[in-house]
Amino acid sequence: MKIESVFDPAFAAYGHVVTGMEEVNAEILAALARTPLPESTDYCAEDPDLQELPAAVEVSEHLFGGMPCQLGWCNGHNTKLNCLEYHRDSEYNLGTEDFVLLLARREEIENGKLDTAKVRAFRVPAGTMVEVYATTLHYAPCHTDPAKGFRVLVALPAGTNTQKPDITPKADEDGWLWACNKWLLAHPDSAEAAQGAAAVLTGENIDIAADIAAL
Repeated sequence: MKIESVFDPAFAAYGHVVTGMEEVNAEILAALARTPLPESTDYCAEDPDLQELPAAVEVSEHLFGGMPCQLGWCNGHNTKLNCLEYHRDSEYNLGTEDFVLLLARREEIENGKLDTAKVRAFRVPAGTMVEVYATTLHYAPCHTDPAKGFRVLVALPAGTNTQKPDITPKADEDGWLWACNKWLLAHPDSAEAAQGAAAVLTGENIDIAADIAAL
């Protein structure tokens, strides 16, 4: 699989590289470096140490326009797609090491399914903050160096990825609702599908291990 850069023009359809926040990034990266690095992948929706940083106020004011937001992380080691998710809002990512995002577009969902052949890979350099648009399907980052893994900031509106609301399904997307402000499309081979997530990704469950090794 071709691994493109977030600085390539193609990334503009999925998100954008945030500039002007270098001091904020440095403060977040220092705290992020102290978070766990599991052998697999782990996610924390809101990390107390990140949330207490002065930088958290800057993120709220400058990236979310004053909306309450949460600073968490997704850390570990990963090379597979497994699922794609989306929110009603943008997500901001920032890593202590280079990492790869596997992305697709919501409008590429056809008849309630998405062909994983539509997925593209974008490398994010360490210390570079990126916005992932609300219209972009994404999931866990992938590492570029298995010895280093990844520690990636996940900044979202407050409450996102917390407990799923207790609702009676009505809207056409309700079957994909997996958590608060989180709609999940799973590959049949994924652990999430085994746990009941909608298995609506078709095609290969992408694994970029060989592509990373060739970088």
